Amino acid sequence: MPNTEENPKFREDEHIVKNKELSIWEALIPVFALVAMLAYNVFVFGDDALSGSNQFILLMGGAVAAIVGIFNKVSYDQMIDEVAENVRSTTGALLILLMVGALSGTWLVSGIIPAMIYYGLQILNPTIFLAACVVICAIISIATGSSWTTAATVGIALIGIGEALGISLGMTAGAVLSGAYFGDKMSPLSDTTNLAPAMAGGDLFSHIRYMTYTTVPTVVVTLIVFIILGFTIDTSGVADTSSLLTNIGTTFNINGWLFIVPLVVIGLILKKAPPLMALLAGTLLGGVFAIIFQPDIVANIGGGTALNFETGYKGILNAITVDTEIATNDPALNDLFSSGGMSGMLGTIWLIVCAMVFGGIMDGIGALERITESLLKLAKTTFGLFASTVGSCLALNVTASDQYLAIVVPGKMFSKAYRERGLAPENLSRTLEDSGTVTSVLVPWNTCGAYHSSVLGVGVGEYFLYAIFNWLSPIMTLLFAAFRIKIKQLATSPAE
Repeated sequence: MPNTEENPKFREDEHIVKNKELSIWEALIPVFALVAMLAYNVFVFGDDALSGSNQFILLMGGAVAAIVGIFNKVSYDQMIDEVAENVRSTTGALLILLMVGALSGTWLVSGIIPAMIYYGLQILNPTIFLAACVVICAIISIATGSSWTTAATVGIALIGIGEALGISLGMTAGAVLSGAYFGDKMSPLSDTTNLAPAMAGGDLFSHIRYMTYTTVPTVVVTLIVFIILGFTIDTSGVADTSSLLTNIGTTFNINGWLFIVPLVVIGLILKKAPPLMALLAGTLLGGVFAIIFQPDIVANIGGGTALNFETGYKGILNAITVDTEIATNDPALNDLFSSGGMSGMLGTIWLIVCAMVFGGIMDGIGALERITESLLKLAKTTFGLFASTVGSCLALNVTASDQYLAIVVPGKMFSKAYRERGLAPENLSRTLEDSGTVTSVLVPWNTCGAYHSSVLGVGVGEYFLYAIFNWLSPIMTLLFAAFRIKIKQLATSPAE
C-alpha cells in the first residue's frame, strides 16, 4: 500500500508477543469495548467524531486492554515498549503526512491544482469521469508504487474536478481509491507488494502474477459499476463549466508549464527516490513556481500588496504551514481553493498516534496473537484456512489500526499451516494483499483510512460504499477459494 518511509524489513523482523495466560474472550474484551465506544461516540458526534473524540476513545480502548493485561500479569513496561515500537514504526508515515500538507499548500498557491482542475474540466465529463478516475489513479499508482502519493497528487485534483462537475465527493473518492489500490497491489515498487511474499515465503513476481487472477476481475467489475453510475448520476456541473473555467483563469495564471512540478515528483519516485524526499522536492518547486507564476496571490497571502522578499517568504511559508484560502468570484471555488497546510494534518497525526497506542497495548498483552491463533483453529478445510486468513487480516486492520501488522501477523501465523496443507506460498501472499492491504482504507481509525480521509477531504463513511475495489477484493479471494479456482499446490506444474 503506501510506499512510505516505512521499512518492510523492519516489519518482517517484528516479533509477535505471546501470552499463554490470556484466553480468547479476554483478548476480545478490548475489541468489543472499543467497537461499542466508537459506535456510541459516532452516534453522538456524527461527522465531528474524528475531530478529537474518536482519538480519546482509542486511548480508552487501550486502557481497557491494559487492564486486561494487568490481570494477566503483563508488566506496564512491556505494554509501553510495544506502544513505543508501534509509534516508532509510523514515523515515516507521519512525516509524509506533514509533507503532503505542505505540498498541497504550495501546489494550490502555485496554480498546479487549479490547472489540473482547469484542464480536467475540459477533458472529462460526468459520463466517463468516475471510470477515468479509476484508470488514471491505477496508472499513477503502478508507476509510483504508492496509493498515498497517488491520492496526495492526482487524487486531490480529481476530487476538485469531481466537485466542480457536481459529482458526489464520496463517489469520486471511491473511484480514486479503487484505482490507487489496484495500482498499489500490482506495482513491484509497493512496500506491501514486497512484504506479502516475504511473509509467505514466496517470490515477488510470482506473487504479482498470481494476484492478477483475483485482482483483474475485481477491477473489471469496479469499472463496470462506475461506468453504469456515470450514465445514471444526475450532475449540475456541466452547465457551469464555462463559468468555472472563466473564474479559474481570472484568478490564476494557468499554463502548461505548471505540470513540470508533478512530473518531476513522479519522475523522482520512478527513480526510486524516497517518497518523503520526492514530496519535499515537489513542495519546494511548488513554492518557486508560485513566486514565478502567481506573484499577486503569494503577496496577498504574505500580507502585502506587492511581491517582495518579505511577502514572498511569508506567503510561501504560510501556504506550507497554515490554513490558506484563495478568494474567487465563485463561492464553490472558494471552498475548493483552500488548504490546511501542515497544520491541517495534525488531527490525522493525532488519530494515528492514538490508534498506535491501542494497537501497541493489544500486541503487548498478547491479544493480537491470541485472536489470530483462535482463527487458525477454526480452519478445518482449505476454504476455512483462506477464510481465517481473511478474517485475521480484517480483524487486525480494525484492532491494530495498521495494515503492515495486518500482513505481518497473519503471514507469520498462517505460513506453516499453508505449507502443511500442501498450498504454495502464493496463495497466502495473495490473500494477505486481497484482505490486508486494500481494506485498511475502509477503517476510519486505521492509519490508511485516516490518511486518505484527511488528504482527500472525504470521510470514510462517505466513500466506503464507492471504494468498490477495496471491499470487493476479499470477497473475490474467498470466491476463488470456495470454488478452488487457481489454488496453487506446492507440487504443481508451472502451467498452474
